[in-house]
Amino acid sequence: MHVTAPTAAQASAAAADAGVTTGGGTVVGVLLAAGRGSRFDPTGERYKLLQALPNGEPVAVASARAMLAALQRVVAVVRPDDAATANQLRAAGCEVIACANADAGMAASLACGVQHAREADGWLIALADMPYVQPSTMAALAKAVGHGPGAQNPAAIAAPLYQGRRGNPVAFGHAHLPALLALAGDQGARSILKNNPVNELTVDDPGILQDIDTPSDIQ
Repeated sequence: MHVTAPTAAQASAAAADAGVTTGGGTVVGVLLAAGRGSRFDPTGERYKLLQALPNGEPVAVASARAMLAALQRVVAVVRPDDAATANQLRAAGCEVIACANADAGMAASLACGVQHAREADGWLIALADMPYVQPSTMAALAKAVGHGPGAQNPAAIAAPLYQGRRGNPVAFGHAHLPALLALAGDQGARSILKNNPVNELTVDDPGILQDIDTPSDIQ
């Protein structure tokens, strides 16, 4: 499956169509950009998050831009030794933090990001190697767990569903803060999803299923 990352104008229009005038209330985006992408290039010479998409934009920047079109605040989590990605994400408008134990697994980066914004009413957890998710999808997920206008349930978990398949990103209400901070390993928040009800939002967005895993994914 191949889809095209939205242009800046399309991202803004999509967010406007979704009614994102408050940035998703007080839901903060957490963009996980601390992986090493070894499957993309085992030699480590080409870091996948900095590779250019067909429109010329780096993968991580496209992911950040789409998220920033839906939320007022996005915290990007990077490795301490990855100044290049940090600089690009900061220039895109993210708050950037370096997670000292990022190599311990995705859960460590997730916990770092949530800890940095622990005062939020909820968090939208996204992956920096998924640049094709539409801002309208992110806005709907944030609204499902936030306190802003139209919010449904601050204790909820919301995940997107496309053609019967669940994808990313996933939003968590503030009630899940202790569980998010206690995560460990490389499974992200799967244990929380497994042990709690999940509000599945049907979206017309194939981007929730498409990550950049190998060079062929960006051809």
